[in-house]
Amino acid sequence: MQKLVLASNNAGKLREFGQLLAPLDFEVIPQSAFNVPEAEEPYGTFVENALAKARHCARLTGLPALADDSGLCVAALGGAPGVRSARYAPTNAGEPKSDARNSEHLLNTLVGYQDRRAHYVAVLVFVRHADDPQPIIAEGEWHGEILSAPRGEGGFGYDPLFFVPELKASVAELAAETKNAISHRGKALRLLIEKLKAA
Repeated sequence: MQKLVLASNNAGKLREFGQLLAPLDFEVIPQSAFNVPEAEEPYGTFVENALAKARHCARLTGLPALADDSGLCVAALGGAPGVRSARYAPTNAGEPKSDARNSEHLLNTLVGYQDRRAHYVAVLVFVRHADDPQPIIAEGEWHGEILSAPRGEGGFGYDPLFFVPELKASVAELAAETKNAISHRGKALRLLIEKLKAA
């Protein structure tokens, strides 16, 4: 089994990637197992941030690395929160990121808006080593709407607010297998797996 470092400490992402990559014989290990600090994410695009995180992780561990930069883009807000999705809510210095605060801030920002269209974006970058000149990049999108109040207990991030019209449910109301099959990250990961097989 090949070790692969995930450039994230997010337990939800680790669980999803672990399930989806297990058939390819990858053991997905979080960067925290190697005491890798979180990389800076200074860029305005998902792909640039994901590449920076993957290279940072590979450089500090000497192992292949997989990074995901993902977020929620709301049409009425010009694509916000976008790359700032995990840090959308204003925080005081030293205050940790909070899914609940981010969701509350989004709902408050959308008060008065009729257009609730939104989509999740996931960009995955796989590097064989820190200076890999040809990283493998895959992107997925998942379209839906923002609810006016949270629904469901599952998922993480904005999942309780993200409504999938064809399923008549929020992402937080879906079974993990259903979410993995149709989510932005699931789509990006299947594309990445195809590219890895062909590489």
